Amino acid sequence: MSVSQLTHRTRSSDQYIALLEQLYHERNLTQFAAGHSIPLRRSEIYIICRGIVQLHTIHPDGSETLLALAGPSMPFGLNLTGVSPYWATALTQVDVLPLAMAELENSPTLMAGLFSHLSRRLQQSEAWLALSGKRLVADRLRQLLIMLAQEFGQVEPQGVKLTIRLTHHQLATTIGTTRVTVTRLLRDFRREGWLKVHQRYLILPLGMLNETMAVSHRA
Repeated sequence: MSVSQLTHRTRSSDQYIALLEQLYHERNLTQFAAGHSIPLRRSEIYIICRGIVQLHTIHPDGSETLLALAGPSMPFGLNLTGVSPYWATALTQVDVLPLAMAELENSPTLMAGLFSHLSRRLQQSEAWLALSGKRLVADRLRQLLIMLAQEFGQVEPQGVKLTIRLTHHQLATTIGTTRVTVTRLLRDFRREGWLKVHQRYLILPLGMLNETMAVSHRA
């Protein structure tokens, strides 16, 4: 994804949020602090106005699988999944707009905007599946970081900064490896110049990012 595409995606997201705030200016957003679980009702769809929500499931043995990361303008809810149990947790501080299914069904404008951003969720889910098929752990981690840059990247002079902070354990769980391996690989990526760290944020230099994506597309 190019810088212009990242900028276009951000603009599209901002426009949809502005539309929602215009239509529902009298309605208070529901706020959740980082780490708090978001209660879900079957009759509602939730639109993220600010922040990032972690969507995950918990297995009987207590282990967790990260299903998706949803950012501004992206929808989530029980009606959009077949996974059970299905949990939504605020990864950062978030503002969420709950909408009744009836409201969406009666508004073509809202439905059109919802479809656009729901398609992003579908693309992310397919990319998540493709990631699991990579044999080498290093390739899986690189691809995960590229996906996060595409979804939550902020273009800066140094490169694309990941605006979210996932722990090494969360990264390891997502790609099916150990925290120790992720820590080692991130150290290797920094030595190669493929990755930088500034004020605890991961930054992917544009040159290295574009080169990696070009190789990935040719493969």
